[in-house]
Amino acid sequence: MRLIRGRDTKPELRVRRALHAAGLRYRLQAKDLPGRPDIVFRKRKVAIFVHGCFWHQHPDPACKLARMPKSRQEFWEPKLRGNRSRDEAVKAKLEAGGWRVFEIWECQLGAEPLDMIITEIQAALRRPGKTG
Repeated sequence: MRLIRGRDTKPELRVRRALHAAGLRYRLQAKDLPGRPDIVFRKRKVAIFVHGCFWHQHPDPACKLARMPKSRQEFWEPKLRGNRSRDEAVKAKLEAGGWRVFEIWECQLGAEPLDMIITEIQAALRRPGKTG
């Protein structure tokens, strides 16, 4: 599992390219924030996590990428459930600190859904308040 990348993944790079193409500038891997968000807009307190559907167990029942493995379930089930509960705790901490948190899922990175996500992020950056 040490070969699994924690940063600069294909889904993350795709989101970063789309944000950059939209004229948005951001910081990466904010070490001082809970959960070390993948993308951060500090001035507007917007944090973005780009999650792999398998590793973070996308809760959408339509997502085919978030299936639990059939082998070694005694290992995988607690590991993946722990990842999901940690994600929820990190999101709650950031929101309690006044941050707007976006979770972008790997399966949402088709051309049209990604455009909609970028539009939603641009709107969040233009106005104060909670979203995500």
